[in-house]
Amino acid sequence: MIEQLRHIAELLLQGVDLARSRGAALLERLEPCLDLLQEDVVVDEVFFAVPADRLDRLSDALEACENLGVDARVLVDLYRPAHAHSYVEELFTLPFYGVSPTLTRQGALAVKRVIDVVGAVLLLALTLPLLVVVAVLIRISSRGPVIFRQVRSGFHGRAFEMYKLRTMVSDAELRRSELLHLNEMNGPVFKVSDDPRRTRLGRFIRRYSVDELPQLVNVIKGEMSLVGPRPLPLYEASRIKGVQRRRLAMRPGLSGLWQTHGRNAVDFDEWMRMDLEYVDQWSLALDLRILLATIPVVLSGTGAH
Repeated sequence: MIEQLRHIAELLLQGVDLARSRGAALLERLEPCLDLLQEDVVVDEVFFAVPADRLDRLSDALEACENLGVDARVLVDLYRPAHAHSYVEELFTLPFYGVSPTLTRQGALAVKRVIDVVGAVLLLALTLPLLVVVAVLIRISSRGPVIFRQVRSGFHGRAFEMYKLRTMVSDAELRRSELLHLNEMNGPVFKVSDDPRRTRLGRFIRRYSVDELPQLVNVIKGEMSLVGPRPLPLYEASRIKGVQRRRLAMRPGLSGLWQTHGRNAVDFDEWMRMDLEYVDQWSLALDLRILLATIPVVLSGTGAH
């Protein structure tokens, strides 16, 4: 442990701006550090890398740094996650060491939310005439409501009511158990390409993802994002266990890696792998690439069956 800490300290020294600090020193004991702080020398920052069982001995050194107006940083030798990000924040006047897949990217996530709202409002305005026409056709071509509502699992598992244009007969959910033998997807999800419950109009609007447009309202409400893992019905989401639940660390989206990489042609494990890849490697640039890739998929009618 001591050798590891010494190595970390040497790495910290390599990152010090020597032009600004006019030099740096590696001290292997706390007492010389306290003496150095009291001397008439320039000290900009002090990095403490000590074993966990000696952290209580830092009190005097941290107090000295505070009294002299010197910045101090303490290496916390705790679990280092493989995918999530570690950070320190002050809550209830106490410092907490945190681990999160997303909290360290709040600035970028705020920009993502602005893009979501602006993009959803613009898309809703542009597609409103199409929505009205399709809604009228649904109303006159089959019995049942125009909008299909289903409770799905969202951010961190929060349940929300997702909206779609109805593409199936009105009692489709009641007939689901009759079609389990047709399921084409492994794992806990249910997918049938040529679903007999789908109406003739539903097949067309489903092919070009027109049925997904009402979810722009979910985006505006903050329940979904333009890009993210696809939200699953509660009865399917409850059967996903273990590391795959990390997909809930981001708001669900209208489009994502799964939608732009084959959708129904991708098996369940690969679908989950893509969702985890999105969560772990998320960036605004990745969202932009997915949005651009979604356009030809939707226009070609290859995004859904």
